[in-house]
Amino acid sequence: MLTPEVAVDLIAESLNVTMLLVVLLVVPGLIMGLIVALFQAATQINEQTLSFLPRLLVTLIVVSVMGRWMVGYLMDYCVSVFERAARLVG
Repeated sequence: MLTPEVAVDLIAESLNVTMLLVVLLVVPGLIMGLIVALFQAATQINEQTLSFLPRLLVTLIVVSVMGRWMVGYLMDYCVSVFERAARLVG
């Protein structure tokens, strides 16, 4: 039976999974953006592609390196949700 405690646990765990996956993708790009912004401020270069391209490359590298783990983690979470749903129903 779906009790409020079980629903809160499912929602909390889904938010934790979402935050972990988003942090893995966003934080490296954020750090690279900060480094590029400091470089642009120091050299007074205001080129838009200079700020976009390094962040894109870092994000692509993170996806290529961590992508398999991220997909596996998300699949494990989905399997656990379906197993819990089966226990709740039957």
